[in-house]
Amino acid sequence: MNIVIVGGSGGIGQAFVKHIATQPHVQSIHATYYHTQPLFSHHKVNWERVDVTNESSIQAWLEQIDEIDWLINAVGILHRSPQGPEKTVRMLDSEFFLQNVMINTMPTLLLAKNMHKKFRHGRPAIFATISARVGSITDNYLGGWYSYRASKAALNMCIKTLSIEWQRTLPNVTVAALHPGTTDTALSKPFQKNVPPEQLFSPAQSVGYMMDVLNNLKPVNTGKLWAFDGELLPW
Repeated sequence: MNIVIVGGSGGIGQAFVKHIATQPHVQSIHATYYHTQPLFSHHKVNWERVDVTNESSIQAWLEQIDEIDWLINAVGILHRSPQGPEKTVRMLDSEFFLQNVMINTMPTLLLAKNMHKKFRHGRPAIFATISARVGSITDNYLGGWYSYRASKAALNMCIKTLSIEWQRTLPNVTVAALHPGTTDTALSKPFQKNVPPEQLFSPAQSVGYMMDVLNNLKPVNTGKLWAFDGELLPW
């Protein structure tokens, strides 16, 4: 299998790289970073610097890659200094809102647009993106977090829409959105205070759970939002 992990330098992304590198059926891993190449090294892993918000950067990178069996997109943003998730609409900042969409939503579409030819091998394949439960409109009972919620809701719609198109053109591919649970990474660090210890996962734990979900997905399951424990979440 040839695996692509986008955002491999992040907490969850790098945990995916380390986990999948140990799998005997995996031949190669193409992992991306943006700022700094991770120190983790393995003979299966090829690190490549890619700006996944820039289509030209994606296209240049893809020239190095042949067929793809799995793609996992772990790129995401929740906060940046001094801005964080909005507690009220009065905190909304248009630039920050658009940055959330550009990082949380747009890369999945650009990857799908430019990678579809890489999945035409006919083997069962997976195109998966890390989403979030807070992107579920049905599951929103608390409010707040306008930019993050909206960007993840948009991502979920893109995943659903892509799955419908690829059922016709790439029926071998399962398109999936994944909720990783609250994971101990830089993204969630400012918001862990009230999380019970048993509900705060290490990146390795979260990835282990999500790998169980991914390994059980089939094309009939395409176009769904899955929690780390296998629960099917509402859009």
